Amino acid sequence: MIAIDTRVAAGRRRKRAPKPIHVQFRTIVSPHQLNSRWGRRIYWLVLVAVVVLCTLAFVFPLYWMVSGAMKTPEEIAQMPPTLFPEDPAFGNFFEAWELFDIGTLLANTAYYSLGAWLFCMAVDVTAAYALSKLRPMFGNVILGAMLATLMIPPMVILIPLYVTIVDLGLLNNPWGLWLPAAANGFNIFLLKRFFDSIPRELIEAAQIDGAGPLRVLRSVVLPVSRPILGVVSIFTIVTSFKDFVLPLLVMTDSEKMTISVGLSQTAGAVTQNQVMGGLVIASIPMIIVFFVFQRHIMAGLTAGSIKG
Repeated sequence: MIAIDTRVAAGRRRKRAPKPIHVQFRTIVSPHQLNSRWGRRIYWLVLVAVVVLCTLAFVFPLYWMVSGAMKTPEEIAQMPPTLFPEDPAFGNFFEAWELFDIGTLLANTAYYSLGAWLFCMAVDVTAAYALSKLRPMFGNVILGAMLATLMIPPMVILIPLYVTIVDLGLLNNPWGLWLPAAANGFNIFLLKRFFDSIPRELIEAAQIDGAGPLRVLRSVVLPVSRPILGVVSIFTIVTSFKDFVLPLLVMTDSEKMTISVGLSQTAGAVTQNQVMGGLVIASIPMIIVFFVFQRHIMAGLTAGSIKG
């Protein structure tokens, strides 16, 4: 009896495993209805409709620009407008190239974009590296101040920026576009998040071998940071390529204008279909960049988001 009572007491003291808790989320459509035959049909119908409508919302302006470039001036002004050109005229693109001198405008824009990219890499990479690995005093305060600048609308600081450029004598000078593009709080934030994910052991191993901060940056950090460097490079080049307001104020010389400013300045002297043709030609480089590097963009944005 004593042995039996002992086993019973031990069984009472034994803790029972907690039962798993199944959490059910209440939605408009229950999982049972969604898995039914009509539920699956309605689900795919709604999904396809949303995807098609979103695609049309983004692609239709591009199509309207391309089709408008192949129309005649009379057909563009026709009401109601036609979706398809009656007699596509591809010669409008060649006329737009000659009238706008797009070759010179594209060369200027590429030159300004390349310089902005070089300065952005030099400033943003070193700033992010210092905040991430060197950890200076008040580093979090400095990073917070940089991120706070993203909350300020660009138009608010446009006048002080323009006055500074005038005071420095940088009108019609590429430095007037390169220096403002060098420091970018968003790029610094992206780079810092990626640098934070780099194992500390790699940095310490390089320091044990006698590498200084610059050698660590050049030999350890940069080689493993190619994905995020590619993303920041693409963002910088695209932003510099499509910028309009600052180049309009800084580059007033007609021979030094960017593609966006040059098209706007000459648009009043040509027909609307020729303007459309110039816009199509101006958009081709960035479309090519997107299709070539879209995988790198997505990979770089997610890189560094998960540590370990």
